[in-house]
Amino acid sequence: MTAMLEMRGVSKSFAGVQALRDVNFTVEAGQIHALVGENGAGKSTLMKVLSGVYPHGDYEGTIIFDGEEQRFRDINDSEALGIIIIHQELALIPLMSIAENIFLSHPPARFGVIDRDAVYRCTRELLAQVGLREPPDALITDLGIGKQQLVEIAKALSKRVRLLILDEPTASLNETDSAALLDRLMAFRQQGIASILISHKLNEVARVADRITILRDGRTVDSIDCRTEEVEEDRIIRSMVDRDLAHRFPPRDARIGDPVLVVEDWSVHHPLHPERQVIKNVGFHVRRGEVVGIAGLMGAGRTEFATSLFGRAWGYNISGRVSLDGSEVDLSSVPAAIDAGLAYVTEDRKQLGLILADDVRKNITLASLSQVAPRWVIDDIRELRAASDYRNRMRIRCSDVYQETGQLSGGNQQKVVLSKWLMTDPKVLILDEPTRGIDVGAKYEIYCIINELAEAGRGVVVISSEMPELLGICDRICVMNDGAFVGEFAASEATQEKIMRAIMRNKPIQGSAERNRMQMGGVRP
Repeated sequence: MTAMLEMRGVSKSFAGVQALRDVNFTVEAGQIHALVGENGAGKSTLMKVLSGVYPHGDYEGTIIFDGEEQRFRDINDSEALGIIIIHQELALIPLMSIAENIFLSHPPARFGVIDRDAVYRCTRELLAQVGLREPPDALITDLGIGKQQLVEIAKALSKRVRLLILDEPTASLNETDSAALLDRLMAFRQQGIASILISHKLNEVARVADRITILRDGRTVDSIDCRTEEVEEDRIIRSMVDRDLAHRFPPRDARIGDPVLVVEDWSVHHPLHPERQVIKNVGFHVRRGEVVGIAGLMGAGRTEFATSLFGRAWGYNISGRVSLDGSEVDLSSVPAAIDAGLAYVTEDRKQLGLILADDVRKNITLASLSQVAPRWVIDDIRELRAASDYRNRMRIRCSDVYQETGQLSGGNQQKVVLSKWLMTDPKVLILDEPTRGIDVGAKYEIYCIINELAEAGRGVVVISSEMPELLGICDRICVMNDGAFVGEFAASEATQEKIMRAIMRNKPIQGSAERNRMQMGGVRP
């Protein structure tokens, strides 16, 4: 096949740090080319060079597109040729409609006036191409993440896309939505649209990719032609991390104690639609030293349950009882929840977990200022010592604690978020999608940290859309659907099939108070 894109000898550095080193990368017309590597390997930097985010002259090397050398000054130049990038953090405006988001920068117009009939007609055609049935005037905020991803693709199609770049497109999706999105990419391949897929989900990469390129430390270390070679995950992982991972998950020696967190009859209503009950009289408990997973499809209510517990940060008309170490506690605000011994690591670390423009030191101490400001004034030496201690304990890879957090890889940013909450010395730590968007090597390090927390006697709750992850690290898995718990399995009994069967059965398990009493007494419902 003909090469649509060639990137030759691309190198890029930041303040003396080499991010890309003589990278060569080729994409053929109508090809799905996967780009994989650890966080910090240079994948996003390479795509920013390609899309014009880093303009010509800001890097070394050559970009050839359609047989001609291109010198992109900005992203508009690359989009003019049909090179469209969809970032992991979607660039949609929540309170605008689908049609307005798609044609925000290039609306159909007649005599200088936006032609709304043409906007809605074109939007319907584009939504049909990506398999969406929503009306053009539906608000983005009313759509799930999976549908928002499809709106982004529809927006790319409106710009006559020829090369579509997707950065972790399935990171926030459940298995059904992920499969639908990957099917759409394969359909585009039949239309001659090429795709570059950046993903840490190797099973998805193996399913759809025609070729896989692996980066490590800014260099191309391996390339696999999936049409002629067998795709082995172990080979990809070895190339990514330069070491064998004999086990994807570290071994656990669980020593489980008495209940540390007990939730009874917890009910939550939607803050914008008060008549809608999102969490429905659920019961839940965690023991000391126990890692409890919460499984479920997107929209099952897992994040809503967690954020409503954490200082009622989400929800309306919240009712129920929460006990920590046998005593009922007040969780009416986030400070009260922190003081009670609860911590919550959000699924969106960039928007809600970190201040990216601030340094590592300030992010780590942000939730524990009283520890570094004994007289209401921050003690710089005490703050430095605390941040440096967590940097060493959590093995955060940064030049020093004064480095801007936004410059770190995703895995190291996640360690900064974990450090921030561990500094509060919580009794129970809730982790919402703790490994989203990070590579297999960084995932293993996060799993080791979870084990260390459990061994220290803390209760750990893990919300994850990756069932193999829950099966690999948890002692017990609770299954949630439609705002209620519909199944529960010990790790030794759990399988993906049993979890999916519980979801599809969609029948809430026993009443919360009775269920908690039975389970904590050693009786399974």
